[in-house]
Amino acid sequence: MFERFTTSAREVVRGAVRHAEDTGADTVGEAELLLALLDRTDSGRTGGSGADGSRTEDGGSHTEVPGGRKDGGRARSDRKGSPAAEVLTALGAHGRRASIERALAEVRRRGGITGADAEALAGLGIDVDEIVARVEEAHGVGALATAGSTPGSTPDSTPESAPGSTSARAARRGRRPLRRPFSREAKSVLERSLRIALARGDKHIGDEHLLLALTARPGVAAHVLADHDVTYVQVERALSARATKG
Repeated sequence: MFERFTTSAREVVRGAVRHAEDTGADTVGEAELLLALLDRTDSGRTGGSGADGSRTEDGGSHTEVPGGRKDGGRARSDRKGSPAAEVLTALGAHGRRASIERALAEVRRRGGITGADAEALAGLGIDVDEIVARVEEAHGVGALATAGSTPGSTPDSTPESAPGSTSARAARRGRRPLRRPFSREAKSVLERSLRIALARGDKHIGDEHLLLALTARPGVAAHVLADHDVTYVQVERALSARATKG
């Protein structure tokens, strides 16, 4: 599967891992994938170098991907830049990045409850914000946010920190864990990107397919993007318009 990934798609995966590492998250979830896609709108690059300036097209750096494989090897080059970055910019997500980040942080503060979920519960007479405030008053700010977890990240049944796991072995040896495992939701996004690419008749998986996969099914990323006027239908239309322009 990962041999189909373009340079931009691989950089999104690497970027998601970096976001998880920077925040100390135990898993790479939908939120990290979304933030990594937004990073593409900041970079202004069309492939060939990573966020840290390292070469990415020739497989010079490796990132562990779901299934324990590394994404080494030559990536398919992006002949037309970063489609996802162009679409997100066209739809206004780039200019709303700060708001998107705040929304993701708020979801985490509420223990994974999205704005849409909070509204639905409000209709049942449940004030989520009041509950969060009371819990934080008693236990401190961020008490409902599971330590080290991120929105949209349900760990696999065998946690990376379990005895015998890569992280556990690295910890025993006093080294930093080699990788962050991808959450079940994030893995589903990657798998869905392949199905979307095949359905569109594409022989590669680009960052545009990752964006489509994030918005195709309900989830933290899809809810937050929808709240910022970015939906699956709009992404598809923007990609079609981009293809028409050549």
